[in-house]
Amino acid sequence: MPQSDTNQPNVIVFFTDQQRWDTSGLHGNPLDLMPNFDRMAQRGTHVHRSFTCQPVCGPARSCLQTGLYATRTGCFRNGIPLSPNLKTLAHHFDEAGYATGYIGKWHLYSGGTGPGPVPAEHRGGYDYWLASNTLEFTSDAYQTTLYDNDNKPVDLPGYRVDALTDAVIRYVDRHKTGSPFYLFTSYIEPHHQNHLDDYPPPDGYRERYAGKWIPPDLAALGGSTHQHLGGYYGMVKRLDEALGRLLDALKSLHLLDNTVILFTSDHGCHFKTRNGEYKRSCHESSIRVPTAFHGPGFIGGGQIQELVSLVDLPPTLLDAAGLEVPGEMQGKSVLPLLRGEMDDWQEEVFVQISEAQVGRAVRTQRWKYGVDAPHKNGGGDAGSDRYVEQYLYDLQADPYELRNLVGLQSHEGVTAVMRERLIRRMLEAGEEAPTIEPAPTQRSGQRSVSEAEARS
Repeated sequence: MPQSDTNQPNVIVFFTDQQRWDTSGLHGNPLDLMPNFDRMAQRGTHVHRSFTCQPVCGPARSCLQTGLYATRTGCFRNGIPLSPNLKTLAHHFDEAGYATGYIGKWHLYSGGTGPGPVPAEHRGGYDYWLASNTLEFTSDAYQTTLYDNDNKPVDLPGYRVDALTDAVIRYVDRHKTGSPFYLFTSYIEPHHQNHLDDYPPPDGYRERYAGKWIPPDLAALGGSTHQHLGGYYGMVKRLDEALGRLLDALKSLHLLDNTVILFTSDHGCHFKTRNGEYKRSCHESSIRVPTAFHGPGFIGGGQIQELVSLVDLPPTLLDAAGLEVPGEMQGKSVLPLLRGEMDDWQEEVFVQISEAQVGRAVRTQRWKYGVDAPHKNGGGDAGSDRYVEQYLYDLQADPYELRNLVGLQSHEGVTAVMRERLIRRMLEAGEEAPTIEPAPTQRSGQRSVSEAEARS
């Protein structure tokens, strides 16, 4: 039977890799890189302040598949497989009668089959499979190799974004009748191509954007910005064109208004300005991502101003499909926010990082506070019982985090409040309460900022 708007909605996740929030025009980018995203977000629901809870590929994916923090999934760094014993979104949708499919990059397996094939028991419960574990190692910009349900290689023609999008549209077309479907599409763009240390866009796209608008943090801090930003923007542009193709396909198949679409990314990109590579920090450039919903329950939802974490997205998808949100999920559905039910929404988002450094951070609407465990091995330790204060930023006055206020006498009250918030969120996530060593005290000459301002 044809699907209709009275059926349970289909669900599609359009998941990009390493995409900054300010690539969107809705966040001030003047280059018109994402007109389809911007249009979808304005017609649907735009999550204005959206953050990853783990700015690393594999850990972030484990959180999005399960609704759990990475210290709970066990995937606190790349190279740790997602346990087959954990329930994913695919399991929940399958139990509700959905067809489930996965296309693209997985990055949640580590075994003897090489960088591409993933054994069936390690595919997170997805029924249809056309994916590669580490797509950046089995493909290039114009050479895309994925693996099917039998782990046979499948070479797809075209630029890699287009190759995946063609596969997505074929899947949607095959499932336009009968049971609803849940499809997770995981692009590698705009992630760098590892073996080249480059961001390869479609031919001709780098030239469009080289030397154009630069975000203030990158303009101030440099890094690899001038080398890479043109290619990065070109990749973002093609992703948005792919989103437009998908929206057109859904409209032509009469599925658009009965399909929940989530667009988001695993983390951002700081272009070697915060450490020696592109992510793995708790700065805005690493953790803030573009996020929007479209479809049943989200049309006309406006702009969500509350802080939303990646762990809030899995329960939102289940809630939007009318399914029960499991009690073990550590995030909350955003749908009550659209109904004005905001009394118990969190005032901060919590971020873990356990690769390159072992650190933790908490962010409110105004303040960002982060700690580091310098005696721990980033990539070897999931957490620590002792941290030292690393930074405090006033995001109202300094949205691009260019002045570190940690240790200033004028901000001791703010630091105390944020330290309290961080420890509480660590406990809520299932961690032990750590000892946090204060930063050395510095005189600033600034007026003192009260605890009341820190809590506002």
